[in-house]
Amino acid sequence: MSVLFKEYKLGEHLILLTDYHANGSYEILKKHVELKDDPDYAIMIRTTNFENNDFTQKLKYITENAYNFLKKSKVHAGDILMNKIANAGSVYYVPKLRQPVSLAMNLFLLRINTKTANQKYVYKYLKCNENYIKTFATGTAAVTITKNAVRNLDILLPPLSIQKKIAAILSAYDELIENNNRRIAILEKMAEEIYREWFVRMRFPGHEKVKVVKGVPEGWELKRFRDLISYYIGGGWGNDYQNIEFYKPAYVIRGTDIPKLNDGIFKHEILRYHKASNFKTRQLIKDDIVFEVSGGSKDQLLGRTLLITKDLLKFFNSNVICASFCKLIRPNQKNVNPLFLKYFFKLYYDTGMVGTFQTQSTGISNYHFEDFLNFQTLNVPDITTQSKFENTVQPIIEEKDALSLENSTLKQSRDLLLPRLISGKLDVEKLDITFPPGMSNVDPTEGKEADAA
Repeated sequence: MSVLFKEYKLGEHLILLTDYHANGSYEILKKHVELKDDPDYAIMIRTTNFENNDFTQKLKYITENAYNFLKKSKVHAGDILMNKIANAGSVYYVPKLRQPVSLAMNLFLLRINTKTANQKYVYKYLKCNENYIKTFATGTAAVTITKNAVRNLDILLPPLSIQKKIAAILSAYDELIENNNRRIAILEKMAEEIYREWFVRMRFPGHEKVKVVKGVPEGWELKRFRDLISYYIGGGWGNDYQNIEFYKPAYVIRGTDIPKLNDGIFKHEILRYHKASNFKTRQLIKDDIVFEVSGGSKDQLLGRTLLITKDLLKFFNSNVICASFCKLIRPNQKNVNPLFLKYFFKLYYDTGMVGTFQTQSTGISNYHFEDFLNFQTLNVPDITTQSKFENTVQPIIEEKDALSLENSTLKQSRDLLLPRLISGKLDVEKLDITFPPGMSNVDPTEGKEADAA
């Protein structure tokens, strides 16, 4: 460790450590604060927003009166949040958002004294040392971490000028990744819009010359889903450890992984070991579709889907199957193009129609997949039109996947640098570093609530 790095208690560099309940008793809070699903004055920021890296959808809101009532837990851009219960010790960095933000329950808000420490550096240090932080969480039924434990966390800090340089290096990676994420989202919206334009509004190339019979273009066929699938099977889970029976290694894609993979967040999550016979019938190949059929919650529809692309398989660089709560679907490409099916499933889910075959019982949802195959129908365009759609959308998908692979490499490089930088093993003192555009040294002690952007 460099002699420039000194050990401190985190509490020495905090100007605020608070939570939702600092604003009053449970009864008082219940009286003054009501969470809303429809957009309102302020966002109630929750762990799920950070875990899903999504600050635009499925948000909870509060009124201006409630926001002002919760004056002790107003959140600023650049603040650090920490789970105090349920995965206690996990830390998050608050981005700039477009409206005021308030702290939800079960989180601590940590505001750094920017005269002595750089908030981005401290966040990166804590993030790198989450396992250490979690050793201070206590309890059995509900594991929690206390304010006192947070204040007494050990943290290594170099001089502020070096903290800023380290934060700038790491922020440069973060901004490249975020720029790619924005491009990925735009590309996905483009592909979705092309599908809607062609197959919902019926303005596909040459539509002016096609005769329409009973609302359907001539040459299109109404087919049951059973006729569009050449093969399907439930996924597997395998075994934690390799043995003589479960010896085939394969990554497992779960329903919970589907949104992130669709958003271009490629991550190796679960590697397990499988019977050779089980793996052989379940191995995912290009153009397969993973379909979630069980799990979820009363607020989370089943039927999330993922198209397996060559670049996704390239990322895993290993065998892949879907989990036992999902099904492998192999499209019958004589009848339907996998890309056409991918975007039908996206529309099917977004409109809520996918819920037609879902039932809820004893806390778990199940999908009546056989009924779906037998009774759900789809007007399928002629193969020529589907091929034109593929030729139009495939380059978009390939560009999106290329950006996802680039992000994976950037994250790997950043995460390798991180422990070396914050431990002082890599000396940055003499480096002339240009601060990235997004690192404007946001000072939570001076700014307004996280309403910038």
